[in-house]
Amino acid sequence: MTQTDIERQQSVCERFGATPMPYSLHLKVGIARNVREGVEPINGLRVKPVGDTTGWYIWAGEWSDDPDFFVPLHAENLASWCPRVIPYLQLPTGWRFLLAPSCEDVWFDEELASSENDET
Repeated sequence: MTQTDIERQQSVCERFGATPMPYSLHLKVGIARNVREGVEPINGLRVKPVGDTTGWYIWAGEWSDDPDFFVPLHAENLASWCPRVIPYLQLPTGWRFLLAPSCEDVWFDEELASSENDET
């Protein structure tokens, strides 16, 4: 990750009034294979990180409950899978994004944040 990536991530957090929640590149995201295929829109949500994860789940198109829908991917490999999501990855637990051509939607999801509190 470059200094420019970090600055973009902090800028996104500032723009939406969120306190940045940095992550380590050796941690994993849950990502759907269809993200690599260029399916739109791209969705992301961040839950409370557990173990060796960032807490991020990223998928394209429609959500699936298939247990194999998400695969683990080290954050450092996101640049080759979907660089468009990198600016959003310091958004903290409870935040979501949706990216499509000519569309950026970023919001705080109270349910995600409250589920974090329920688990502790």
